[in-house]
Parts: sequence; structure tokens; C-alpha cells
Amino acid sequence: MTSSPRSPFRVGLIGYGLAGAAFHAPLIATTPGLRLDAVVTANPDRRAQLHREHPGARAVDTPEQLFAAAGELDLVVIASPNRTHVPLARAALAAGLATVVDKPLAATAAEARELCELARRGGTLLSVFQNRRWDGDFLTVRRLVEEGALGRVHRFESRFERFRPKPKAGWRELADPAEVGGTLYDLGSHLVDQALTLFGPAETVYAEIDTRRDGAVVDDDAFVAITHASGVRSHLWTSAIAPLGGPRLRVLGDAAGYVKSGMDPQEGDLRAGRRPGDGGAWGADDPASYGTLGTDEHAAAVPTDHGDYPAYYAGIAASLATGTPPPVDPFDAVATLTVLEAARASAITGSVAPIG
Repeated sequence: MTSSPRSPFRVGLIGYGLAGAAFHAPLIATTPGLRLDAVVTANPDRRAQLHREHPGARAVDTPEQLFAAAGELDLVVIASPNRTHVPLARAALAAGLATVVDKPLAATAAEARELCELARRGGTLLSVFQNRRWDGDFLTVRRLVEEGALGRVHRFESRFERFRPKPKAGWRELADPAEVGGTLYDLGSHLVDQALTLFGPAETVYAEIDTRRDGAVVDDDAFVAITHASGVRSHLWTSAIAPLGGPRLRVLGDAAGYVKSGMDPQEGDLRAGRRPGDGGAWGADDPASYGTLGTDEHAAAVPTDHGDYPAYYAGIAASLATGTPPPVDPFDAVATLTVLEAARASAITGSVAPIG
């Protein structure tokens, strides 16, 4: 994308549900160089919430109204239900607007690739909100791997497990494949993205995907095993039916291992209405949740790096200002969706699925 002297950059946000209100709007509003200008929501309660939380932002009824005034914006953020991601991203890119899409970018790798090519041809910024690359535990593992503290890594284990035994109402629990519901494409998108970011492309995938809860019609329990071209094996779990969760992360190398429990605090803070800059150390982990590095003979606690979700939109602002690459390459989403599609195929056949 060509550089622009304008700052702050004006942002239009589509959607003011959980993703829009708790994640995107607060992070946009607290990022130097960005201004939350317009939010698409026709829901009266959400409009009232918007005016309380971001009185400087205007409410817009429909995405079409937002795109009709594309010249008044610099960036569009799509935080609406998954089934709308592709058509809205197409429209935003066609209007010449830099675009951020919440994960998953699309329902299929082919659709994601189409959007990437559309952005490339137009010279327009496109990025995917993979905020969990800035979880403190992930940043810690990334640092330990890069420093060689684990030696040569051979296994990476990662979990996002919850206990929600009764399905909730909402599009994420609908059976229509167009909704892109279920835990595999929800939290699984983060797990696969993190694994590929750490250890590179996948060669093969094996998966077990189930629907366990009474009344559920989408997957709620999944295991995915990736063999990376680097030789590392990633074992990934996501579940809505885990009354006792396993370690958040376990990474094994030929010199040491690292084990970490507990969740990054940033999501909880954002949901509770806390914002970066409110005071205190944003993204700081509870010392009681620090991970352990070492071996059975000798191990010690390692302070968790501070989580840094604000870094994502700081990177977007820098991309708009200077034309530098966005903090998440959209083609990374193609790779993630390719793995998720292979996982679906593997679960159906009960066999290992090749990539490519």
C-alpha cells in the first residue's frame, strides 16, 4: 500500500458484538495514529453502548452506507459474523479501503486466497486479526525458541479448552457450514496459526473432531496433529467440554522443556471493560501462573512476557503510514485454512492428510 501523510487514520468498524465492542473498538481507540470514526450496527442497545463507550464515533446502519462514503475512511475492520467476512472484505477492497478481518478470514482456503490476490492486485492493505500471536505465553515460547533455551524443539503442545456443557444461542452454534461455526474454526484458527508461526509450514495433518454435547450440531471437541516441514510435531486441542483443562502450552526440546498453565489476561481484561493505558502493567501475567523451564532434574519458573494485543493495531497504523507489511500477512490465513481443511478431511477418513 502506498504511504499516506494522513494521521490519525479514520477507521470504520463493522460489527459491535463481542468481537467489535470488547476487542477491536478498545484497541483501535487506544492506538496512536488511529481514530474510531464509524461503527456499523443497527441494534438500538448496541448503539447506546457505542455512544457510552466511544462518544466520538458515529453509528451507521449498514455496511453499504459505510462503503458509499469510502472516501471518508482509511481503514475498515470487519468484526461481523463469519459468514459475512468474505463478501464484506470483497466490498471493502473494491472500494479501495485498507481492510482488517477478524479470524477466520474465510470459510475456505480458496476464498481466502481470492481475497489476498484481490488486495495484491489493488495494492491495498489486507490483514487478519490473529491477536493471540501477542498472548504473553506465546511471546514467551517464541522468545525461548529463538534464544535456543529449549535446544532443538521436537514437540509443541497447545490447548484452548473450556467447559461449556450446554450450547449457547448464536450463529457459532448453527449447523449451516456457511456460518463457519464450531470450535475448530474458532479457537482452532488461533492454535494452528500459532503453530505455523513458530515452526513453519505443515506437511501432514491428522485430526479427531467430535460433537459431544447434547443438542450441539457443530464440533465442540477437536484434536489436530501437525507434522511440520521443519520436523517439529504440533499437538493441538480445542474443546468446549473440558471440565479439567490441561496445560496451556508444553514445548519439548532436546535440551529443556517449557510448561505453562493459565490463560493470558488480556481477553478477560477487555471483556471486563479495562483498556490499555488504564494504569498498571497491561498484559502482565500472575506470577502464580508463570511457566516452568528446564528438566525433571532442574527446572525454574520463567516470568511470562507481557501480552501485547495493542501491538497489532500499532502495526496496522505503521503500515498505513509507511507502507510497511502488516503485522499479520493475509497469506498466513490461507496456510491456516489449508491445515483446517486437511483436518476436516482427516477426521472423516481417519487417516493422515497431506498438505499440498
